[in-house]
Amino acid sequence: MSLENTINQEIKNAMLAKKQARLEALRAVKAAILLEKTKSTAVAELSHEDEVKLLQRLVKQRKESAEIYKNGGRQDLADIELDQAGVIEEFLPMQLDISEVRTLVSQIIQQTGAQSMKDMGKVMGEASRLMAGKSDNKTISAIVKELLAGV
Repeated sequence: MSLENTINQEIKNAMLAKKQARLEALRAVKAAILLEKTKSTAVAELSHEDEVKLLQRLVKQRKESAEIYKNGGRQDLADIELDQAGVIEEFLPMQLDISEVRTLVSQIIQQTGAQSMKDMGKVMGEASRLMAGKSDNKTISAIVKELLAGV
């Protein structure tokens, strides 16, 4: 079942259950899917990788907005954004924990023969490809920097 069909079904369920916060998040996902499909270079159906990237982008936007609201003293709005991010994350593949990311990055550093921060691009490229949809690039980047600094 495609993400779009899943989201449409979840919208119906949220409407029946009268879960307004969940409904708002799901409608935002649906709108993003429709926008992505109507781009000039878009195809009829999004690939799984494109769906995952789209969901990750939406989660990242919500978390950044929540941080801005929190810094501005609007915890009520930050909570709404974080709730929506949580709903969207339900549709992402299972995320790797920090120790798993660290292990994979260590293996990539050994495989590529990276020696210093100059090799960060090579390591990040491989790590991003390998962990696409399973971890965000911010986390991967932080771990790559940490491990390359210690090499």
